[in-house]
Amino acid sequence: MKRIGLFFGTFNPIHIGHLVLANHMVEFSDLDEVWFVITPQSPFKTNQSLLDNHHRYQMVYEALADYPKLKPSKIEFNLPQPNYTINTLTYLYEEYLGTHRFALIMGEDNLKSFHKWKNYEVILENHEIFVYPRISEGKTVSKLLDHPKIRQVDAPIMEISSSFIRREHGLGKNVRPLLPEKVWKYMDEMNFYRK
Repeated sequence: MKRIGLFFGTFNPIHIGHLVLANHMVEFSDLDEVWFVITPQSPFKTNQSLLDNHHRYQMVYEALADYPKLKPSKIEFNLPQPNYTINTLTYLYEEYLGTHRFALIMGEDNLKSFHKWKNYEVILENHEIFVYPRISEGKTVSKLLDHPKIRQVDAPIMEISSSFIRREHGLGKNVRPLLPEKVWKYMDEMNFYRK
């Protein structure tokens, strides 16, 4: 059975921090692949800085082209909105019954609020969660840290954010080293995130 790590995000844009982290997960754990699950733009929110789904998918696709164990996924684009992780996991379970097992990948900052997620107990009961370190205010104090399904991974800490890239690129700063080369080219040609 194939073991898949699900890495959720808007990837607006995807950057080298995402790649380093996902590659670490797939090379230094028992995961066979990591799928980048691109969060769709909510029809209920209009976020000016969030690019259309297909542009973000294209950038993720370009970024992962040279990494056979890392895959782009637009699975959530076709699920009802607003979408909850439990719904995506249920869909994937039914779609890949008997052939794939799915785990979540999240930063320890997200683990702090995980108990507020819809049906979080069901997620924990059925899926492992790979938690990577983040620099954040205070240590993660969560009774979930000792849960048998929570696996803390000693991954590199990458404090690069998509919002930083968007903001600084908009101000004319050179953010090229923070992006995979193909993502930079696509972003530059399409004139994204410029004021």
